Amino acid sequence: MKSNFWKAAIWSGIIGAVVMIMLEMIMNPIFLNKSGWLPPTMMGAIWYGKEILAGKPHFDFGLFMSAMAIHFPLSVLYGIIAAFIVKNRTQSIAIVIGIVLGLLLYFINFYGFTAIFPWFAKARNWVQIVIHIIFGVVVAWSFIGIFNKPATAIKNDQ
Repeated sequence: MKSNFWKAAIWSGIIGAVVMIMLEMIMNPIFLNKSGWLPPTMMGAIWYGKEILAGKPHFDFGLFMSAMAIHFPLSVLYGIIAAFIVKNRTQSIAIVIGIVLGLLLYFINFYGFTAIFPWFAKARNWVQIVIHIIFGVVVAWSFIGIFNKPATAIKNDQ
């Protein structure tokens, strides 16, 4: 497999991770009247344990970095999986596939992972559905955009 594939797959996961965490931290307070720090706190509880959920969500550098140490590798993994699925598709088909993958990821995260991390069941809501759909679209769209970059542009990037 060409190195451009892996570069595009990894970067699409990173881009998706950044967009997703930003949307979670912005949309939770606006639409759900919940702290923007709730999503990173819930992710950090995977590392630190559910006890940290007892307090009010707030910024804690160590907790945030632990959450990102979980969030980013998972997003890169999802980016790689999405890349294999959308690599030979047009951008419009890739976006449709991204919508489906985002929905699938929502169900995996909030129904599958809750068997191990039950506190994520409390975050099942329409905002998370929208954010996961956007994540899938961003990952698919950015992968196609990076992967289909002309060879001369890729050579100049290195």
